[in-house]
Amino acid sequence: MLQELLHRTIAVAQEAGAFIQAEASSFDFSQVEYKGLNDMVSYVDKTSEKICVAALSQIFPEAGFITEEGTSEKGQSEEYNWVIDPLDGTTNFVHGLPIYSVSIGLIHRGRPVLGVIYDPNRDECFYAAEGGKAYCNGEEIHVSQGAELKRGLIVTGLPASAFVQQDFYMAILKHLMPLAHGLRRTGSAAIDLAYVAAGRFDGQFEYGLKPYDVCAGAAIIQQAGGLVTDFNGGSDYLFGNTIMAACPGVYTELMAEVQKFWVAPQ
Repeated sequence: MLQELLHRTIAVAQEAGAFIQAEASSFDFSQVEYKGLNDMVSYVDKTSEKICVAALSQIFPEAGFITEEGTSEKGQSEEYNWVIDPLDGTTNFVHGLPIYSVSIGLIHRGRPVLGVIYDPNRDECFYAAEGGKAYCNGEEIHVSQGAELKRGLIVTGLPASAFVQQDFYMAILKHLMPLAHGLRRTGSAAIDLAYVAAGRFDGQFEYGLKPYDVCAGAAIIQQAGGLVTDFNGGSDYLFGNTIMAACPGVYTELMAEVQKFWVAPQ
């Protein structure tokens, strides 16, 4: 079932991505709405989500939905739920920075079992389903092999509104600079995770992400041979606000360094 769903989900993500690209050249910043501090949304996000919800409802009508923009009239299901970020990297998009993606995941009883991340600017589609392999545009992908932190390229995000953790970020970034080969921030968590799966980044960590930011990427990384946990090494990375994803050679070192500075908000 999952492999059939996977290939149909790829087509949905590509359809949504084509819509986003069709709007990109004419998009104007005045069309942005604010959901909260630095939390932007536009008709592009909402329409992309509607495209995904409509198509996925036909593909797998038994599944519920967890979406960023809340356009689905159907709630969550106890068994299967689609988890959708229709435009991951909205801030990049509205500024004309071509680093954003469509992210579609499927969870079964809270566990990611399928993921598709489509980057319309590079026409790259990363995808995997439980029990299979991970791919980018038909080519099998794997996390980095044999990497260690001192040779690792690490990616993270910076808080756009969760400023309660800004001291943690500044401290851990300063600490990691001499320990890792390099640090990066793209502005799209889904692309960050896709690149970990493909071995382009060796590790990722971030606080404050939502299920729709990480679900698809987690599914792909796991099938690509990587590790995905929360900051405590547990499995609450979808709903627990912290995620660490890395190749096996980097994961233990990166986790140890992050835990030196991480203090969960009270």
